[in-house]
Amino acid sequence: MFRLIGALIGFYFYGILGAFLGYIVGNIVDRISAYGVGGVNPLSSAKRQTVFLETVFILMGKLAKADGHISQDEVTYVEQFMQKLGMSAAHRQQGIALFKRGAVPGLEIESVIKKFLSVCGHTHDLKQMLLVYLIVMALSDGRIDSSEERLLIDIARDLGYDQAAFQHMLEMVLNQSHFAGGQASSATALEDAYKALGVTKESTDQEVKRAYRKLISQYHPDKLIGQGLPEDMIAVATEQAKEVQLAYDLISKSRKQ
Repeated sequence: MFRLIGALIGFYFYGILGAFLGYIVGNIVDRISAYGVGGVNPLSSAKRQTVFLETVFILMGKLAKADGHISQDEVTYVEQFMQKLGMSAAHRQQGIALFKRGAVPGLEIESVIKKFLSVCGHTHDLKQMLLVYLIVMALSDGRIDSSEERLLIDIARDLGYDQAAFQHMLEMVLNQSHFAGGQASSATALEDAYKALGVTKESTDQEVKRAYRKLISQYHPDKLIGQGLPEDMIAVATEQAKEVQLAYDLISKSRKQ
């Protein structure tokens, strides 16, 4: 309604240009009235949630099949993964069906990624979280084999990451996983902590803190849910945030000594 009023008022005082500017201002007022300041249309958010869920499980199926066969252990892992997330029964059934669809031999994933990008691609954090989910899946058996890594590189490229950027992310997620379940106690724990944050021992305190804050923001549950990550899939992001926190605390402690 306000967009029409704005266009009419703008046209009355300033002609065609005024009508155009009035329409833009009115459109902003309409959105604030409907969804609040900074609000997101809940229908578009629901669509992003649906597409994210669809994409992550199809690609998980494709990843499990990357070595030529899919084992019962991999299916069991996905089921346990969904239980860990606390996914609803409906989402679990949907996830298994999508996983099996992704595991069909010869499935082309270009259309799947294209659909994801058309709906979620403007949100950097959702693209990043999609890759994090897939890396965590690939690491479920403690390692990433060559066929899985090649597929992950291809997916990352289609999402707009070059190989160097993907390898950097892979190393961070891999080293973040070393802090899963509590403080890492190995002899390389401090080195792992720096890699988990994507920095080095030579980085300044300010650079370390900046990297830490960026990752914590990336994994922030409220932010991700607002951008379209399904609420019952937020557990992975929460776990990654805990691992980042542990890594940062270890670095901070070592630098104070």
